[in-house]
Amino acid sequence: MGNPTQSAGLAGVVAGRTALSTVGKEGAGLTYCGFAIEDLAEHASFEEVAWLLFTGELPTRPQLEEFTQRLSGQRSLPAGLRIVLEQIPGSTHPMDALRTGCSMLGCLEPELHFTDQQRAAERLLATLPSMLLYWYHFQATGTRIPLESDEPTLAGHFLRLLHRKPPSAEHVRAIDVSLILYAEHEFNASTFAARVAASTLSDIHSAITAAIGTLRGPLHGGANEAALELMERFPDPDTAERGILDLLARKEKIMGFGHRVYRDRDPRSDIIQKWAQRLCQRPEDQQLYAVAERIHAVMRREKRLFPNLDFYTAPAYRALGIPASMFTPLFVFSRTAGWAAHVFEQRADNRIIRPTAEYIGSEPRAFVPIEKR
Repeated sequence: MGNPTQSAGLAGVVAGRTALSTVGKEGAGLTYCGFAIEDLAEHASFEEVAWLLFTGELPTRPQLEEFTQRLSGQRSLPAGLRIVLEQIPGSTHPMDALRTGCSMLGCLEPELHFTDQQRAAERLLATLPSMLLYWYHFQATGTRIPLESDEPTLAGHFLRLLHRKPPSAEHVRAIDVSLILYAEHEFNASTFAARVAASTLSDIHSAITAAIGTLRGPLHGGANEAALELMERFPDPDTAERGILDLLARKEKIMGFGHRVYRDRDPRSDIIQKWAQRLCQRPEDQQLYAVAERIHAVMRREKRLFPNLDFYTAPAYRALGIPASMFTPLFVFSRTAGWAAHVFEQRADNRIIRPTAEYIGSEPRAFVPIEKR
């Protein structure tokens, strides 16, 4: 068979096949099941996209209505899960609370058979916002918030629970678009982790828990949090330009720029940038957006780097009043649709994922008894 392909971080290595998305392919850009991300972000809802990823086709109106109603009817949490969430300290990162909540739900409501997989995935989609915000409000104020709302969509439900008041239609649509943009992205680290877990024939909760844990790392998730932290260092664009030039001179990494797969542009970035500009209307948000634009210009001029999805998501989410620590959990809400779809796909044509490694350790040597070492 010859030597297996070797590449640090598996860069460029084809590790499997998928019908779910194209990422950075010549002439295709980003598509979900053949549909351009630009068209989905313009015309679809996140629920339509989740159905598309689960089934391979866009839903009819009756299918979408039934699916949306099914999700909205499953938002409550079992008592045992609420008890666990109440024990998680308020100092915990929200990603850790979600990881624990996902695992606990798998204990309380196990996936009994693989024919049960879509039901389990839908339950996770419905409950992840409830897990996060039940824990968040309880730890912040001791309030056990009600988890029902008359908001039909995941985006609206999240904003309603977060702010405890009805959200505007514009704000709901902004979150909805961001969820569409984050929903799927081929064999990224967290998706690959989910597929590895699924390839062992483990349950879907284990696979999604593995994915959440992988997204927890700052080299995968968290870039939008880091981008916001960077922007908020600077009071105005001129100060931002001087600061970025200084960081570049010291060879420090600027989060939110470049991409492992895309070479010229992230097709999602243009979409979310327009939303960030639209949402940043208050003076403090306009200032932040101006700083972001200047950082973008400096990085393009000095390093020929483009912003990825995470960069302009940061000012958009801040304008919506979302705490920075919740930026990556929103990624989880969305990408759970993609993760679950990859679990389905892995199971449909499974072979355990077990790559080989090049050994670089010692040559064979004789064992020395402890008294002679």
